[in-house]
Amino acid sequence: MRLLIVTGMSGAGKSRVVHALEDFGYFCVDNLPPRLTLTFAKLISGAGERRERVAVVMDARAGGAFLDVFWALDTLRAEGFAYQLLFLDSADEILERRYKETRRKHPLCAQNPAMGLPEAISAERKLLEPLRARADLYVDTSALSPAECRGRMAELFAESSGERMRVHINSFGFAHGAPRDSDLLFDVRCLPNPFYIPELKEKTGLDAEIERYVFSFPESGELFAKILDMLLFLLPLYQKEGKSSLVISIGCTGGRHRSVLFARRLGEELHQRGVAAHVTHLQRSGDAWEGTP
Repeated sequence: MRLLIVTGMSGAGKSRVVHALEDFGYFCVDNLPPRLTLTFAKLISGAGERRERVAVVMDARAGGAFLDVFWALDTLRAEGFAYQLLFLDSADEILERRYKETRRKHPLCAQNPAMGLPEAISAERKLLEPLRARADLYVDTSALSPAECRGRMAELFAESSGERMRVHINSFGFAHGAPRDSDLLFDVRCLPNPFYIPELKEKTGLDAEIERYVFSFPESGELFAKILDMLLFLLPLYQKEGKSSLVISIGCTGGRHRSVLFARRLGEELHQRGVAAHVTHLQRSGDAWEGTP
């Protein structure tokens, strides 16, 4: 089991990090009292509940119970549970601005109503300084946008967790409507349509006869090469930004011949390059009639 302990300054982006980790395949528990960490680790590593990747968030929201965090970390190691400690931080002025923008109450202010926001941030930093010194990973989110923060988490955890961006390729017919969840959509209605060839009308883009016919026209090969080249350029950029899922839709008139052929061929080409692409053919509006892993 890969165990990640997430902590750090309140307002530094722990909630955003948890959402990213969940997309990368982590089972996440937020605001767990430190004293329960060992019990939780034993439970989640058991045969019935075993999880391969687990993230636990522990921070000042736990109040006085948070003082047990060092005992919890030492006990985990003593019991044979290896973990990484991720500390999230931001500059004081950034934290103060974020709290003012969201109008949320700092946890130390909630515990001590007489404490102002600057004092709460300073007190929390002093409280967490020994924890920061023990951190295996340190990320300052002061200058990171939400997308950049997610991208940083992807660099640290997506590849190591074995989770890569999932690519879904749909073929569809414009006559039945385009999939509404498409991130990228390509229209191949500009190519010659096998529908008007009597002996090809009832076949699909999965049949060799359709492939031979469509690619007998030079523009078909050129269009396919350009789409593939664009995807090979874009996929690493999307993954760098931390995108966990990409939906690519290929459309023709009825969703039976050209779009199916292009979707299948694109899936094969991406698979050969190590991309986990799943292909689904939507012949009727919203109905999947064939898919390949």
